[in-house]
Amino acid sequence: MLGGICSVFFLVIGLTLLSGLGCLSERKSMDGSFSTEEVERPRSPHLIFIMVDDQGYGDIGYHGSDIHTPVLDQLAAEGVKLENYYVQPICSPSRSQLMTGRYQIHTGLQHSIIRSRQPLCLPPDIPTLPEHLVEAGYATHMVGKWHLGFCRSSCLPTGRGFQSFLGTLTGSGDHFSYQSCDGAEACGFDLHDGDRPAWELAGNYSTLLYVERVKQILRSHDPHQPLFLYVSLQAPHTPLQVPDNFLHHYDSKGNRLRRHYAAMLSYLDDGVGQVVQELKASGLYQNSVLIYSSDNGGQPLSGGSNWPLRGGKGTYWEGGIRAVGFVHSPLLKRKGVVSRALIHVSDWYPTLLGLAGALQSHRGLDGHDVWGTISEGLPCPRTEILFNIDPVSRKPGEPYYKALVLNGYGIWDTAVRAAIRAGDWKLLTGNVGDGDWIPPQAQPSGPEQWQKLEKRRNKLGKSVWLFNITSDPYERSDLAETRTEVVKHLLTRLAEYNQTAVMARNPPDDPMADPELHGGVWSPWLGLEGQEKDNGERDGRKERMKKVKHCKLCKLKALFKKVGSRLQRNTLFS
Repeated sequence: MLGGICSVFFLVIGLTLLSGLGCLSERKSMDGSFSTEEVERPRSPHLIFIMVDDQGYGDIGYHGSDIHTPVLDQLAAEGVKLENYYVQPICSPSRSQLMTGRYQIHTGLQHSIIRSRQPLCLPPDIPTLPEHLVEAGYATHMVGKWHLGFCRSSCLPTGRGFQSFLGTLTGSGDHFSYQSCDGAEACGFDLHDGDRPAWELAGNYSTLLYVERVKQILRSHDPHQPLFLYVSLQAPHTPLQVPDNFLHHYDSKGNRLRRHYAAMLSYLDDGVGQVVQELKASGLYQNSVLIYSSDNGGQPLSGGSNWPLRGGKGTYWEGGIRAVGFVHSPLLKRKGVVSRALIHVSDWYPTLLGLAGALQSHRGLDGHDVWGTISEGLPCPRTEILFNIDPVSRKPGEPYYKALVLNGYGIWDTAVRAAIRAGDWKLLTGNVGDGDWIPPQAQPSGPEQWQKLEKRRNKLGKSVWLFNITSDPYERSDLAETRTEVVKHLLTRLAEYNQTAVMARNPPDDPMADPELHGGVWSPWLGLEGQEKDNGERDGRKERMKKVKHCKLCKLKALFKKVGSRLQRNTLFS
């Protein structure tokens, strides 16, 4: 009797489980009937992030540029143009915020770029964007410029979540020879494939080399696995080099710097077109999101133009931080539109993780998920951007009474370099960089060069500026003295942000980083296997470094090497 009851019980349980499993796989068809096909989950999109180096706000066709960028213009026109989009004024800070989703004050990188000989890199305890994407099942590849530190092997792109890497570790170098110099006394080779120097690839123009590697990755990628591809082109950063066949397109330009810069951007434009064509040929395009961004404003002294914005690279004026940016994707719900939502480079971290289904929490992040804003026009979650607070920038002799009590209303030391945007308002304090307006016609060749630029003129001792960016995007009307209540509010916000800041990390250069000690290559120099054990070898290397450092002949040799690398022009692909 008991056995019969058990048999019936297990039979009922089995039928219930089978019924439940059937419910999980049932799907209602268009005619109302049910099928037992498995419901297919939306596939995670392929993410392609293209970051270019030093492209000015005025250096793209759809902003009225004299530089031809037909591919970028078309991609932007078919997607969403970001016309209230901000980055940082120099390379490493923009890249660090892209990789971490955190402001510089929260990573200790708030002072400047990471120099080639500086024992500094992204904090190891902060997870990077590719690290999270790998956990979500993505294949992650990087091609191009890193510039986020390489003192240890764990700091390399392949140590921070990228499964492959071809590119440079330093901030800039020759586009053909890949010789990179830090000052006049330290020069070395800087092109790496994974963790090894790629000597065999020297001679190839950087944009061409990187585009070819990107196409190779796309051709060989399994479309069923989501892809994150970070394409970080060094162009149009100096040195201004380009194959001759593109330089001829701008023979009519009188200014040599502008001519080379324009040709570099046109070459880059053509390369982006090749990447998009390969996306389509590889069957990845329909499920892809492509984001295009400059890392900072253009450098007018090197051919760039941010006109009509004020200032340029290295400054917190709009010309240094308002960037060219757009999103192109078949997945956009709105296309062919302009977004004036307030968006910052730190927003890409949570936005891309959100698209990948890998954003578990916003805890610790300064970025916001802005995909709904971009794709659907939903209200933007961001209303404020802290551009930076740099305590290292304060001049030691600057009197505190005037900077804090008089100019800062007792709220904020205005001798500290800082900038913040809140709603329509933007506040700057301290030495925020040259604030000139430089129209394109101020860049002619000949003795009249720079005569037509508008120089800013400040009162002696001035350390606070306030602008309504919505009504005055060119920063021509300083309202700091008339809207003191806004100034006080934003100074208070700076003080509140500063309470959350970590100590700025700005270690001195390490002489042991010199490429002369590492086979002529820029490469990790700390924590190498056996380095700490062999004290005798380490002491011997230090002695050799002292000789290199104090040897005038060595410095002269390095200087010639630097000049030679700048003069080199490889026209193999012209």
